[in-house]
Amino acid sequence: MDSVDLEVLKRSADWVEAGRRVLLVTVVKTWGSSPRPEGAMLAVRDDGHVVGSVSGGCIEDDIIDRVRREGMKQTRCEAVTYGVSADEARRFGLPCGGTIQLVLEPLSRESGVLALLREIEAGHLVARRLDLASGFATLHPARASDGLVFDGRVLTTIHGPRYRMLVIGASQLSKYLAQIAVGLDYQVTICDPREEYTETWDIPGVTLVRTMPDDTALAMKLDERCAVVALTHDPKLDDLALMEALRSPAFYVGALGSRANDAKRRERLKEFDLTDAQIARLHGPIGLFIGSRTPPEIAISILAEVTAVKNGVALPDAVKVAGAKARLAATPACEVARGA
Repeated sequence: MDSVDLEVLKRSADWVEAGRRVLLVTVVKTWGSSPRPEGAMLAVRDDGHVVGSVSGGCIEDDIIDRVRREGMKQTRCEAVTYGVSADEARRFGLPCGGTIQLVLEPLSRESGVLALLREIEAGHLVARRLDLASGFATLHPARASDGLVFDGRVLTTIHGPRYRMLVIGASQLSKYLAQIAVGLDYQVTICDPREEYTETWDIPGVTLVRTMPDDTALAMKLDERCAVVALTHDPKLDDLALMEALRSPAFYVGALGSRANDAKRRERLKEFDLTDAQIARLHGPIGLFIGSRTPPEIAISILAEVTAVKNGVALPDAVKVAGAKARLAATPACEVARGA
């Protein structure tokens, strides 16, 4: 889960254990433009202190103001909506007249937040079901394909460890990719058994391992919340990792290289007894076509594609590197020159 929302749960649990009254606010539905997605959380302490975010700050300010003026009077769960009218949209700063529905939940030791945190720390993906009428919450196993569900009576939210990314190769490109991926809240592991590449690795917040890529992929137990990006151009390293990754449920598996190298790679992968369906999961050449030349630009191109896949956005071939370059190659030079 997002580290911001994980921090909300941790701080909420600390406040409750310290005897403070806490209101947990969760985004359950949005219409139009909204700064924060469904599932985003905010915790408000009885003195107005907050952690997390459910909007650009405007709705938070309203909730904090109410708590400071009226105290923490909330004793029952409640669904509230902000921004129904144009006037409210302007008042609360919702862009383009957007509307946000929130569930307000007064927390106590019986809310089970500590138990939820223990499940997350154990690496489990968990569904928390909150009955608004009783305020009683239960925990259940969840799947990566599950999402937030709210029917007006029961709120089900999905919680689990952060998304992970395995990057094969400790090159200059890997450094930029890792830095941006950390900013996108991935738990990043760089794998490269070549000592000459790892000697000067110095990216904070990133795990560096020197084991063989296929062993690393197996040890990580890749799941639906994992992305694997191969960047070495060395078949002895990239192919081994890709072999294991394509057999796993990882949501994204991609490899750097030209269209010609990508075609050769796919032929080699057939020798590993991978099925056509497994090989078809491979993204390559990776990235979106943005005219990238430098390592930072290429990193942005790659992570843009990873983000789209993670968010379930179907990308047309025309915006992918392979499709865009094939189209450019087939376009007469005179049409390219005049911007056709």
